[in-house]
Amino acid sequence: MMTQSDSGPLVLPYDADSGPLRFCPLSALGATLSVRILALVGSLRSGSHNRRLADVAVGLAPADVDLRVHQGLGELPFYNEDIDAEGLPLPAEVIRLRESAKEADGFLLFSPEYNGTMPAVLKNAIDWLSRPFGEGAMRDKPVAVVGIALGRFGGEWAQDEARKAAGIAGAAVLDGVKLSIPVSATRFAETHPADDAEVRAQLTEVVTSLRDKAAVAA
Repeated sequence: MMTQSDSGPLVLPYDADSGPLRFCPLSALGATLSVRILALVGSLRSGSHNRRLADVAVGLAPADVDLRVHQGLGELPFYNEDIDAEGLPLPAEVIRLRESAKEADGFLLFSPEYNGTMPAVLKNAIDWLSRPFGEGAMRDKPVAVVGIALGRFGGEWAQDEARKAAGIAGAAVLDGVKLSIPVSATRFAETHPADDAEVRAQLTEVVTSLRDKAAVAA
């Protein structure tokens, strides 16, 4: 089901039981959507600032962008070639992630910083999407990486690691498109990222840049 905000763009929710709705044919949406962006959030915490930032991105997406946040990264098994072997049935969460990624024109990764690098859940998703080797769902598609972190550098180390991993996985990483938001515990102690004008403006620029690159690549 689609909803139309009085003050914002089209918002396409996910189903709480089955996860995100699949990208739909344009004719079924009743709107002209030309670019499909899949967001992956590297935090599993229910109150995650990065998850909130991803929700803000959905609300800020231009009318010609179908931006979805993939749910269920925490349910993915760790990448294992014994599981990902020809002729063997793949776990349902792997199939769902790969199908959503295959349909996407670009990716927006949201990464907190754990011990100076990206969380294992985000790296694991990239690993699954990098296979089959040379034919992964991220291959040649634009990827932007943003994030919120507790530290004063806003998780830049983690984001750099995510960009490196995505690039090796075959993605066309947008190295110049960045958003690092520091000292999250203080900045968002009483404020949602959606109410931060600076964050909204910067995130809008990120989504627009990714949209433009994805539209050219599609």
